[in-house]
Amino acid sequence: MPETEPWEYTVSIPHDPRAVTVCRRTLRLILTVHGLIRLTDTAELLATELLSNAVLHTKGLVILRVGWSAGALRIGAWDADPEPPEPPRPVDQLTNAENGRGLTLVRACADVWGWQPQSRNGNRGKYVWCELAAA
Repeated sequence: MPETEPWEYTVSIPHDPRAVTVCRRTLRLILTVHGLIRLTDTAELLATELLSNAVLHTKGLVILRVGWSAGALRIGAWDADPEPPEPPRPVDQLTNAENGRGLTLVRACADVWGWQPQSRNGNRGKYVWCELAAA
């Protein structure tokens, strides 16, 4: 049974594609211990897309934030690039695309998603997030 009290985890990762796998496995453990195992597969997909975009398209620190509040799981990736992410493309434009599918997957699988400029420890950047409802 999912907890009713809010919680949040923050994981700072090096700018290294291998760190995405570490975060995905950490996320699975977090969701398991909090009784949210049924959200794990979708949450892992969403976290992977958000973190991969941050590592691929920016330089420097990347931070995964995972939180639970009011019956919703929020997954977000902060990076040190303040430029907005490219908007998701329509699915029909991705048939032969080799890249650019990440935020389209996020939009399709999450209940809601967005981004906002956000500074962290004096560094300007952005926070791209999505939410999954428990129900």
